[in-house]
Amino acid sequence: MRRLHTPGFVAGTAATALAVFILGGTSTARASSHDYEAAYAIGLRAYTYGLPLVTTNLTFQTMTSTNVSQGAYGPVNTFNSVRSPNNANSTTVVAPGATSLSSIAWLNLSNQPQVLHVPRVTDHDFVLAFIDPYTTNLVNLGTASNTPPGDYVVCDPSQQRVPLPAGTSRINVNYSRIWIIGSTQLKGTSDIPAVNAIQDQYTLTPLDKYAAGSTAPSPSVTSSNPSITSFPAPTGLSFFDAMDELMALFPPPSRDAKALADFASVGIGPGLTPSQDSHLSTQTLAGLRDAAAAGPAQIRKETTALYANDFTRHNGYLLGGFGRYGMKYNERAVISQIGLGAFVPSQAIYAMAWSDAKRSALTGSHRYVLHMATPPPTREGWSLTVYNLQGGLMTNSLNRYALTNASELSRNKDGSIDIYLQANSPDKNTQQKNWLPVSAGLGFEVTWRLFAPQPSTISAVINGSGWQPPSIISQ
Repeated sequence: MRRLHTPGFVAGTAATALAVFILGGTSTARASSHDYEAAYAIGLRAYTYGLPLVTTNLTFQTMTSTNVSQGAYGPVNTFNSVRSPNNANSTTVVAPGATSLSSIAWLNLSNQPQVLHVPRVTDHDFVLAFIDPYTTNLVNLGTASNTPPGDYVVCDPSQQRVPLPAGTSRINVNYSRIWIIGSTQLKGTSDIPAVNAIQDQYTLTPLDKYAAGSTAPSPSVTSSNPSITSFPAPTGLSFFDAMDELMALFPPPSRDAKALADFASVGIGPGLTPSQDSHLSTQTLAGLRDAAAAGPAQIRKETTALYANDFTRHNGYLLGGFGRYGMKYNERAVISQIGLGAFVPSQAIYAMAWSDAKRSALTGSHRYVLHMATPPPTREGWSLTVYNLQGGLMTNSLNRYALTNASELSRNKDGSIDIYLQANSPDKNTQQKNWLPVSAGLGFEVTWRLFAPQPSTISAVINGSGWQPPSIISQ
Protein backbone atom coordinates (compact mmCIF):
# COMPACT_ATOMS: atom_id res chain seq x y z
CA MET A 1 0.00 0.00 0.00
CA ARG A 2 1.58 3.18 -1.16
CA ARG A 3 0.14 6.64 -1.52
CA LEU A 4 1.74 8.53 -4.36
CA HIS A 5 2.39 12.26 -4.15
CA THR A 6 0.13 13.27 -7.02
CA PRO A 7 -2.28 16.20 -7.28
CA GLY A 8 -4.84 15.05 -4.78
CA PHE A 9 -8.60 15.26 -4.56
CA VAL A 10 -9.04 14.71 -0.85
CA ALA A 11 -6.24 16.63 0.79
CA GLY A 12 -5.72 15.63 4.40
CA THR A 13 -8.30 12.85 4.15
CA ALA A 14 -7.08 10.90 7.17
CA ALA A 15 -6.52 13.88 9.43
CA THR A 16 -9.81 15.54 8.52
CA ALA A 17 -11.69 12.28 8.85
CA LEU A 18 -10.24 11.86 12.31
CA ALA A 19 -11.41 15.33 13.30
CA VAL A 20 -14.93 14.50 12.15
CA PHE A 21 -14.69 11.11 13.91
CA ILE A 22 -13.76 12.78 17.19
CA LEU A 23 -15.78 16.00 16.98
CA GLY A 24 -18.64 15.07 14.69
CA GLY A 25 -20.36 17.25 12.14
CA THR A 26 -20.82 17.30 8.36
CA SER A 27 -22.39 19.69 5.89
CA THR A 28 -25.06 19.09 3.27
CA ALA A 29 -25.98 20.83 0.04
CA ARG A 30 -29.48 22.18 -0.47
CA ALA A 31 -31.21 21.56 -3.77
CA SER A 32 -33.45 23.94 -5.70
CA SER A 33 -35.12 21.62 -8.19
CA HIS A 34 -35.78 18.00 -8.97
CA ASP A 35 -33.15 17.99 -11.74
CA TYR A 36 -30.62 19.53 -9.42
CA GLU A 37 -31.39 17.13 -6.58
CA ALA A 38 -31.15 14.07 -8.82
CA ALA A 39 -27.93 15.20 -10.48
CA TYR A 40 -26.34 16.10 -7.16
CA ALA A 41 -27.16 12.74 -5.55
CA ILE A 42 -26.16 10.71 -8.59
CA GLY A 43 -23.11 12.90 -9.15
CA LEU A 44 -21.85 12.13 -5.64
CA ARG A 45 -22.24 8.41 -6.30
CA ALA A 46 -20.44 8.79 -9.62
CA TYR A 47 -17.64 10.77 -7.96
CA THR A 48 -17.13 7.98 -5.46
CA TYR A 49 -17.17 5.39 -8.22
CA GLY A 50 -14.75 7.24 -10.50
CA LEU A 51 -12.28 8.64 -7.98
CA PRO A 52 -9.95 5.59 -7.93
CA LEU A 53 -9.89 5.52 -11.75
CA VAL A 54 -9.06 9.22 -12.06
CA THR A 55 -6.53 9.10 -9.20
CA THR A 56 -4.70 6.14 -10.71
CA ASN A 57 -4.57 7.90 -14.07
CA LEU A 58 -3.07 11.03 -12.51
CA THR A 59 -0.50 8.82 -10.81
CA PHE A 60 0.31 7.20 -14.16
CA GLN A 61 0.65 10.56 -15.90
CA THR A 62 2.94 11.98 -13.24
CA MET A 63 5.14 8.93 -12.79
CA THR A 64 5.67 8.41 -16.53
CA SER A 65 6.14 12.09 -17.39
CA THR A 66 9.90 11.58 -17.74
CA ASN A 67 11.64 9.27 -20.19
CA VAL A 68 14.59 8.84 -17.83
CA SER A 69 14.39 6.45 -14.90
CA GLN A 70 14.67 8.28 -11.60
CA GLY A 71 13.57 6.30 -8.58
CA ALA A 72 9.94 5.26 -9.05
CA TYR A 73 9.52 7.64 -11.99
CA GLY A 74 10.33 6.76 -15.58
CA PRO A 75 9.05 5.53 -18.94
CA VAL A 76 6.35 2.92 -19.49
CA ASN A 77 7.20 -0.76 -19.97
CA THR A 78 10.31 -0.34 -17.83
CA PHE A 79 11.01 -1.09 -14.19
CA ASN A 80 11.90 2.08 -12.32
CA SER A 81 13.36 1.21 -8.94
CA VAL A 82 13.93 3.07 -5.70
CA ARG A 83 17.56 2.23 -4.97
CA SER A 84 17.95 3.35 -1.35
CA PRO A 85 15.82 3.18 1.81
CA ASN A 86 13.07 5.68 2.46
CA ASN A 87 13.69 8.31 5.13
CA ALA A 88 12.15 11.53 6.38
CA ASN A 89 13.17 13.27 3.13
CA SER A 90 11.43 10.74 0.89
CA THR A 91 8.61 12.39 -1.07
CA THR A 92 7.87 10.01 -3.93
CA VAL A 93 5.16 8.19 -2.01
CA VAL A 94 2.98 8.95 0.96
CA ALA A 95 3.24 6.41 3.79
CA PRO A 96 6.33 4.74 2.28
CA GLY A 97 7.51 1.40 3.53
CA ALA A 98 10.70 1.49 5.58
CA THR A 99 11.65 -2.19 5.30
CA SER A 100 11.78 -2.78 1.53
CA LEU A 101 12.80 -1.20 -1.76
CA SER A 102 10.19 -0.55 -4.44
CA SER A 103 10.29 -1.31 -8.16
CA ILE A 104 7.55 0.34 -10.22
CA ALA A 105 6.46 -0.44 -13.77
CA TRP A 106 3.53 0.87 -15.80
CA LEU A 107 2.60 -1.54 -18.59
CA ASN A 108 1.16 -0.25 -21.85
CA LEU A 109 -0.03 -3.36 -23.67
CA SER A 110 -1.91 -1.54 -26.44
CA ASN A 111 0.69 -2.44 -29.08
CA GLN A 112 1.75 -5.90 -27.95
CA PRO A 113 2.30 -8.07 -24.86
CA GLN A 114 5.25 -7.51 -22.58
CA VAL A 115 7.46 -10.30 -21.26
CA LEU A 116 8.15 -9.98 -17.55
CA HIS A 117 11.25 -11.71 -16.24
CA VAL A 118 10.98 -12.96 -12.66
CA PRO A 119 14.44 -13.83 -11.36
CA ARG A 120 15.36 -16.52 -8.87
CA VAL A 121 15.30 -14.63 -5.58
CA THR A 122 16.97 -16.20 -2.56
CA ASP A 123 17.16 -15.06 1.07
CA HIS A 124 14.72 -12.21 0.40
CA ASP A 125 10.95 -11.98 0.23
CA PHE A 126 9.48 -10.14 -2.73
CA VAL A 127 6.21 -9.41 -4.50
CA LEU A 128 5.28 -8.04 -7.91
CA ALA A 129 1.66 -6.91 -7.57
CA PHE A 130 -0.48 -6.15 -10.63
CA ILE A 131 -2.96 -3.28 -10.10
CA ASP A 132 -5.59 -2.41 -12.71
CA PRO A 133 -6.92 1.10 -13.50
CA TYR A 134 -9.72 0.68 -10.94
CA THR A 135 -7.14 -0.24 -8.21
CA THR A 136 -7.99 -3.95 -8.17
CA ASN A 137 -5.03 -6.13 -7.21
CA LEU A 138 -5.34 -8.70 -10.01
CA VAL A 139 -2.23 -10.86 -9.75
CA ASN A 140 0.67 -11.27 -7.33
CA LEU A 141 3.96 -12.89 -8.22
CA GLY A 142 6.55 -13.53 -5.56
CA THR A 143 7.49 -15.38 -2.43
CA ALA A 144 4.03 -15.71 -0.87
CA SER A 145 2.64 -16.97 -4.20
CA ASN A 146 5.49 -19.48 -4.67
CA THR A 147 6.14 -18.02 -8.13
CA PRO A 148 8.74 -19.98 -10.10
CA PRO A 149 11.47 -17.89 -11.73
CA GLY A 150 10.99 -17.47 -15.45
CA ASP A 151 9.48 -15.36 -18.22
CA TYR A 152 5.81 -14.40 -18.13
CA VAL A 153 3.97 -12.96 -21.13
CA VAL A 154 1.47 -10.33 -19.94
CA CYS A 155 -1.50 -10.14 -22.34
CA ASP A 156 -4.48 -7.80 -22.44
CA PRO A 157 -7.93 -9.10 -23.53
CA SER A 158 -7.17 -8.71 -27.24
CA GLN A 159 -3.95 -10.71 -26.96
CA GLN A 160 -5.03 -13.78 -25.04
CA ARG A 161 -4.67 -16.10 -28.03
CA VAL A 162 -1.28 -14.79 -29.10
CA PRO A 163 1.14 -17.74 -29.46
CA LEU A 164 3.75 -17.86 -26.72
CA PRO A 165 7.48 -18.44 -27.15
CA ALA A 166 8.68 -21.76 -25.82
CA GLY A 167 9.41 -21.79 -22.11
CA THR A 168 7.19 -18.82 -21.24
CA SER A 169 3.95 -18.64 -19.27
CA ARG A 170 0.92 -16.47 -19.95
CA ILE A 171 -0.62 -13.94 -17.57
CA ASN A 172 -3.94 -12.59 -18.81
CA VAL A 173 -4.99 -9.18 -17.48
CA ASN A 174 -8.21 -7.26 -17.97
CA TYR A 175 -6.84 -3.97 -19.32
CA SER A 176 -4.09 -2.65 -21.57
CA ARG A 177 -2.68 -0.57 -18.73
CA ILE A 178 -1.39 -2.33 -15.63
CA TRP A 179 0.55 -0.90 -12.70
CA ILE A 180 3.15 -3.28 -11.26
CA ILE A 181 4.17 -2.43 -7.71
CA GLY A 182 7.25 -4.42 -6.80
CA SER A 183 8.59 -4.68 -3.27
CA THR A 184 11.80 -6.47 -2.25
CA GLN A 185 12.72 -7.09 1.37
CA LEU A 186 15.57 -4.96 2.72
CA LYS A 187 17.44 -6.29 5.77
CA GLY A 188 19.40 -3.14 6.55
CA THR A 189 21.71 -0.68 4.83
CA SER A 190 24.38 -3.32 4.27
CA ASP A 191 21.80 -5.26 2.25
CA ILE A 192 21.26 -2.49 -0.31
CA PRO A 193 23.68 -3.86 -2.96
CA ALA A 194 22.06 -7.28 -2.80
CA VAL A 195 18.56 -5.84 -3.15
CA ASN A 196 19.63 -3.55 -6.00
CA ALA A 197 21.01 -6.61 -7.79
CA ILE A 198 17.62 -8.31 -7.44
CA GLN A 199 15.82 -5.19 -8.67
CA ASP A 200 18.03 -5.10 -11.77
CA GLN A 201 16.75 -8.55 -12.72
CA TYR A 202 13.10 -7.47 -12.86
CA THR A 203 12.81 -6.71 -16.58
CA LEU A 204 10.21 -6.13 -19.29
CA THR A 205 10.75 -6.91 -22.99
CA PRO A 206 8.29 -6.40 -25.87
CA LEU A 207 7.11 -9.78 -27.14
CA ASP A 208 8.43 -9.29 -30.68
CA LYS A 209 11.90 -8.45 -29.42
CA TYR A 210 11.84 -11.34 -26.97
CA ALA A 211 10.82 -13.74 -29.75
CA ALA A 212 13.69 -12.41 -31.86
CA GLY A 213 16.14 -13.19 -29.08
CA SER A 214 16.52 -9.72 -27.60
CA THR A 215 16.43 -9.06 -23.89
CA ALA A 216 15.58 -5.95 -21.97
CA PRO A 217 18.40 -3.39 -21.70
CA SER A 218 20.06 -2.74 -18.38
CA PRO A 219 18.24 -0.12 -16.32
CA SER A 220 19.19 3.44 -17.21
CA VAL A 221 19.46 5.45 -14.04
CA THR A 222 20.30 9.14 -14.04
CA SER A 223 22.23 10.87 -11.29
CA SER A 224 20.46 14.17 -11.98
CA ASN A 225 16.85 15.06 -11.35
CA PRO A 226 14.79 14.74 -14.54
CA SER A 227 11.88 17.02 -15.26
CA ILE A 228 8.72 15.53 -13.81
CA THR A 229 5.33 17.02 -14.67
CA SER A 230 2.66 17.18 -12.02
CA PHE A 231 -0.81 17.00 -13.53
CA PRO A 232 -3.64 18.92 -11.86
CA ALA A 233 -6.67 17.04 -10.63
CA PRO A 234 -9.80 17.77 -12.67
CA THR A 235 -12.53 19.69 -10.89
CA GLY A 236 -16.18 20.49 -11.55
CA LEU A 237 -17.65 19.02 -14.70
CA SER A 238 -14.11 18.29 -15.91
CA PHE A 239 -13.93 15.54 -13.32
CA PHE A 240 -16.83 13.68 -14.92
CA ASP A 241 -15.47 14.37 -18.43
CA ALA A 242 -12.14 12.81 -17.40
CA MET A 243 -13.86 9.90 -15.70
CA ASP A 244 -15.97 9.21 -18.79
CA GLU A 245 -12.93 9.32 -21.08
CA LEU A 246 -11.12 6.83 -18.85
CA MET A 247 -14.14 4.53 -18.69
CA ALA A 248 -14.12 4.45 -22.50
CA LEU A 249 -10.44 3.46 -22.45
CA PHE A 250 -10.91 0.98 -19.60
CA PRO A 251 -14.50 -0.34 -19.73
CA PRO A 252 -16.00 -1.03 -16.31
CA PRO A 253 -16.71 -4.66 -15.38
CA SER A 254 -20.15 -6.03 -16.18
CA ARG A 255 -21.08 -6.25 -12.50
CA ASP A 256 -21.22 -2.44 -12.44
CA ALA A 257 -24.07 -2.25 -14.98
CA LYS A 258 -26.62 -1.05 -12.41
CA ALA A 259 -24.37 1.79 -11.22
CA LEU A 260 -23.59 2.80 -14.80
CA ALA A 261 -27.29 2.95 -15.66
CA ASP A 262 -27.77 5.26 -12.68
CA PHE A 263 -24.95 7.53 -13.86
CA ALA A 264 -26.20 7.55 -17.46
CA SER A 265 -29.45 9.20 -16.35
CA VAL A 266 -27.46 12.42 -15.78
CA GLY A 267 -25.13 12.12 -18.77
CA ILE A 268 -22.22 10.27 -17.13
CA GLY A 269 -20.86 7.18 -18.85
CA PRO A 270 -18.06 5.74 -21.01
CA GLY A 271 -17.27 8.12 -23.87
CA LEU A 272 -19.74 10.80 -22.77
CA THR A 273 -18.87 14.43 -22.07
CA PRO A 274 -21.33 16.01 -19.61
CA SER A 275 -19.84 19.49 -19.94
CA GLN A 276 -20.64 19.48 -23.65
CA ASP A 277 -23.99 17.67 -23.49
CA SER A 278 -26.71 20.03 -24.77
CA HIS A 279 -29.41 17.62 -23.63
CA LEU A 280 -28.62 18.19 -19.96
CA SER A 281 -30.57 20.94 -18.25
CA THR A 282 -28.92 23.87 -16.54
CA GLN A 283 -30.02 22.49 -13.17
CA THR A 284 -28.60 19.04 -13.97
CA LEU A 285 -25.25 20.58 -14.85
CA ALA A 286 -25.34 22.68 -11.69
CA GLY A 287 -26.05 19.58 -9.62
CA LEU A 288 -23.13 17.69 -11.18
CA ARG A 289 -20.82 20.65 -10.72
CA ASP A 290 -21.72 20.93 -7.05
CA ALA A 291 -21.43 17.16 -6.58
CA ALA A 292 -17.84 17.26 -7.87
CA ALA A 293 -17.09 20.13 -5.47
CA ALA A 294 -18.63 18.20 -2.57
CA GLY A 295 -16.90 14.95 -3.51
CA PRO A 296 -13.83 15.39 -1.30
CA ALA A 297 -15.99 16.03 1.76
CA GLN A 298 -18.00 12.94 0.87
CA ILE A 299 -14.84 10.81 0.82
CA ARG A 300 -13.77 12.24 4.18
CA LYS A 301 -17.17 11.26 5.52
CA GLU A 302 -16.75 7.74 4.14
CA THR A 303 -13.28 7.52 5.68
CA THR A 304 -14.75 8.49 9.02
CA ALA A 305 -17.45 5.85 8.68
CA LEU A 306 -14.98 3.07 7.83
CA TYR A 307 -12.70 3.99 10.72
CA ALA A 308 -15.58 4.24 13.18
CA ASN A 309 -16.97 0.89 12.02
CA ASP A 310 -13.62 -0.84 12.58
CA PHE A 311 -12.59 0.98 15.75
CA THR A 312 -14.04 -1.35 18.38
CA ARG A 313 -13.60 -4.56 16.39
CA HIS A 314 -9.92 -3.89 15.68
CA ASN A 315 -8.64 -2.23 18.88
CA GLY A 316 -8.83 1.30 17.48
CA TYR A 317 -7.62 0.62 13.93
CA LEU A 318 -8.97 0.66 10.42
CA LEU A 319 -7.92 -2.82 9.27
CA GLY A 320 -8.22 -4.58 5.88
CA GLY A 321 -8.92 -6.69 3.90
CA PHE A 322 -8.28 -4.46 0.79
CA GLY A 323 -7.13 -4.84 -2.82
CA ARG A 324 -10.31 -6.36 -4.28
CA TYR A 325 -13.50 -4.42 -3.75
CA GLY A 326 -16.24 -5.85 -5.96
CA MET A 327 -19.12 -3.38 -5.64
CA LYS A 328 -17.83 -1.76 -2.43
CA TYR A 329 -17.29 1.53 -4.22
CA ASN A 330 -17.10 3.62 -1.03
CA GLU A 331 -14.30 1.51 0.45
CA ARG A 332 -12.45 1.50 -2.87
CA ALA A 333 -12.60 5.29 -3.05
CA VAL A 334 -11.36 5.74 0.52
CA ILE A 335 -8.42 3.38 0.06
CA SER A 336 -7.49 5.14 -3.20
CA GLN A 337 -6.89 8.25 -1.08
CA ILE A 338 -5.25 6.79 2.04
CA GLY A 339 -3.54 3.72 0.56
CA LEU A 340 -3.47 3.73 -3.25
CA GLY A 341 -2.28 0.40 -4.60
CA ALA A 342 -3.25 -1.78 -1.64
CA PHE A 343 -2.55 -5.51 -1.96
CA VAL A 344 -4.96 -8.36 -1.24
CA PRO A 345 -4.80 -9.92 2.26
CA SER A 346 -2.81 -12.97 1.13
CA GLN A 347 0.04 -10.54 0.43
CA ALA A 348 -0.46 -7.98 3.18
CA ILE A 349 -2.92 -6.90 5.83
CA TYR A 350 -2.81 -3.25 6.85
CA ALA A 351 -3.98 -1.61 10.07
CA MET A 352 -4.03 2.18 10.44
CA ALA A 353 -4.85 4.40 13.41
CA TRP A 354 -5.07 8.15 13.94
CA SER A 355 -6.30 8.12 17.53
CA ASP A 356 -5.60 6.33 20.78
CA ALA A 357 -7.87 3.82 22.51
CA LYS A 358 -9.94 6.67 23.99
CA ARG A 359 -10.44 8.24 20.55
CA SER A 360 -8.11 11.17 21.21
CA ALA A 361 -5.95 12.22 18.27
CA LEU A 362 -2.39 10.90 18.34
CA THR A 363 0.12 13.63 19.04
CA GLY A 364 3.82 13.87 19.79
CA SER A 365 2.93 15.84 22.93
CA HIS A 366 1.88 12.57 24.59
CA ARG A 367 3.51 9.22 25.27
CA TYR A 368 1.93 5.96 24.20
CA VAL A 369 2.54 2.28 24.83
CA LEU A 370 1.40 -0.66 22.69
CA HIS A 371 1.42 -4.00 24.49
CA MET A 372 1.82 -6.83 21.96
CA ALA A 373 1.03 -10.09 23.73
CA THR A 374 1.87 -12.20 20.68
CA PRO A 375 3.38 -11.34 17.31
CA PRO A 376 1.21 -11.23 14.18
CA PRO A 377 0.72 -14.62 12.46
CA THR A 378 2.72 -14.06 9.28
CA ARG A 379 5.07 -15.93 6.97
CA GLU A 380 7.16 -12.91 6.02
CA GLY A 381 7.17 -10.80 9.16
CA TRP A 382 5.60 -7.51 10.21
CA SER A 383 6.40 -3.83 10.55
CA LEU A 384 5.11 -0.90 12.58
CA THR A 385 5.66 2.58 11.14
CA VAL A 386 4.63 6.07 12.23
CA TYR A 387 3.95 8.91 9.79
CA ASN A 388 3.11 12.57 10.08
CA LEU A 389 -0.38 13.54 8.94
CA GLN A 390 0.92 14.28 5.45
CA GLY A 391 2.10 10.67 5.19
CA GLY A 392 5.83 11.36 5.59
CA LEU A 393 8.28 9.50 7.80
CA MET A 394 9.07 11.44 10.96
CA THR A 395 12.51 13.00 11.38
CA ASN A 396 14.39 11.65 14.41
CA SER A 397 17.95 11.47 15.70
CA LEU A 398 18.05 7.67 15.46
CA ASN A 399 16.88 7.58 11.84
CA ARG A 400 14.56 4.86 13.10
CA TYR A 401 11.37 4.81 11.04
CA ALA A 402 9.93 1.38 11.80
CA LEU A 403 10.06 -1.53 14.18
CA THR A 404 9.87 -5.00 12.69
CA ASN A 405 10.03 -8.68 13.53
CA ALA A 406 13.78 -8.40 12.77
CA SER A 407 14.36 -5.54 15.26
CA GLU A 408 16.27 -6.37 18.45
CA LEU A 409 13.36 -5.73 20.79
CA SER A 410 13.27 -6.17 24.55
CA ARG A 411 10.71 -8.70 25.71
CA ASN A 412 8.83 -9.08 28.96
CA LYS A 413 9.20 -12.27 31.02
CA ASP A 414 6.15 -13.76 29.33
CA GLY A 415 7.55 -13.05 25.88
CA SER A 416 5.26 -10.09 25.20
CA ILE A 417 6.59 -6.81 23.78
CA ASP A 418 5.85 -3.24 24.86
CA ILE A 419 6.36 -0.63 22.13
CA TYR A 420 6.79 3.05 23.01
CA LEU A 421 5.69 5.95 20.81
CA GLN A 422 6.95 9.27 22.10
CA ALA A 423 9.13 12.24 21.20
CA ASN A 424 11.75 11.85 23.94
CA SER A 425 13.89 8.81 24.61
CA PRO A 426 12.50 6.52 27.35
CA ASP A 427 14.45 6.45 30.59
CA LYS A 428 15.13 2.73 30.69
CA ASN A 429 17.63 1.14 28.31
CA THR A 430 15.31 -1.79 27.71
CA GLN A 431 12.56 0.58 26.64
CA GLN A 432 14.86 2.47 24.26
CA LYS A 433 15.17 -0.65 22.09
CA ASN A 434 11.40 -0.63 21.71
CA TRP A 435 11.10 3.13 21.08
CA LEU A 436 9.64 4.40 17.83
CA PRO A 437 10.27 8.17 17.84
CA VAL A 438 7.61 10.72 16.89
CA SER A 439 7.92 14.48 16.42
CA ALA A 440 7.21 16.63 19.47
CA GLY A 441 3.87 18.40 19.31
CA LEU A 442 2.86 17.04 15.90
CA GLY A 443 -0.01 14.76 15.03
CA PHE A 444 0.79 11.36 13.57
CA GLU A 445 -0.68 8.10 12.34
CA VAL A 446 0.33 4.50 12.98
CA THR A 447 0.46 1.75 10.36
CA TRP A 448 0.95 -1.97 10.89
CA ARG A 449 1.85 -4.16 7.93
CA LEU A 450 1.46 -7.92 8.16
CA PHE A 451 3.44 -9.44 5.30
CA ALA A 452 2.02 -12.68 3.84
CA PRO A 453 -0.25 -13.56 6.77
CA GLN A 454 -0.66 -17.22 7.59
CA PRO A 455 -3.52 -18.26 5.26
CA SER A 456 -5.47 -20.01 8.00
CA THR A 457 -5.53 -16.83 10.11
CA ILE A 458 -6.52 -14.21 7.53
CA SER A 459 -10.30 -14.40 7.96
CA ALA A 460 -10.08 -14.19 11.74
CA VAL A 461 -7.72 -11.20 11.65
CA ILE A 462 -10.05 -9.35 9.29
CA ASN A 463 -13.30 -10.17 11.10
CA GLY A 464 -11.82 -9.28 14.50
CA SER A 465 -11.88 -12.73 16.09
CA GLY A 466 -8.18 -13.46 15.59
CA TRP A 467 -4.94 -11.59 16.22
CA GLN A 468 -5.44 -7.84 16.46
CA PRO A 469 -2.95 -4.96 16.58
CA PRO A 470 -2.39 -3.78 20.15
CA SER A 471 -4.40 -0.85 21.46
CA ILE A 472 -2.62 2.50 21.61
CA ILE A 473 -2.67 3.55 25.27
CA SER A 474 -1.83 7.11 26.30
CA GLN A 475 0.42 7.31 29.36
